[in-house]
Amino acid sequence: MRTVSSSVSVRLYHLDDSGEGGAATTLFYGPLGEALTIAAQQEEDVQAGLYLATENDVVAYLDLEE
Repeated sequence: MRTVSSSVSVRLYHLDDSGEGGAATTLFYGPLGEALTIAAQQEEDVQAGLYLATENDVVAYLDLEE
């Protein structure tokens, strides 16, 4: 696992897999620390579809919380 700081820039987005092919909705661009705060404020069903993308990686929000 890579080490990152809370200031690394990320894209926080929600991947909705309902419907045809689903859709990705960006919730936030900015520092990881702030993205995690925003993600934690979302409802559980939304959190299940949240992902964080850096320049090199994509990880599910709930995988980080475990």
